[in-house]
Amino acid sequence: MNGARWTVTAAVVAVAVVAVAVAAAGCKQKQDEAPAGARPPVIGEVELKRGHDACNAYVAKVCACADTVAAAKERCALAKAMPESIQVALEVAAHPETERKDALQSADAIRKTISRCIEQTAKLPELGCVDR
Repeated sequence: MNGARWTVTAAVVAVAVVAVAVAAAGCKQKQDEAPAGARPPVIGEVELKRGHDACNAYVAKVCACADTVAAAKERCALAKAMPESIQVALEVAAHPETERKDALQSADAIRKTISRCIEQTAKLPELGCVDR
């Protein structure tokens, strides 16, 4: 009976070792096949440029308004983080070790930030901020 246990245990260990070796070989092969930086961008250049422009314009407008409208001061401080958050999410998405699903989530975060910039720009007149 004891000998049978050893045989089963040895077989399980052998299967596990083979599975790990095959998985490692497959991972190594995938790494060798894909050149660095071969990942397609998760967000287009034009969309990204427009987003950067929209967020930078929002920061400029809300911070200019903060000089005369007290309610805009806190929004100015918060707005300054928006272009930075786009850049951080973009770097995460572009990193070669980032999983594809995480890169897509980063692209979604970029789009949400851009959307917030546009929405907040549209709300500036409600604060008393007017273009001059």
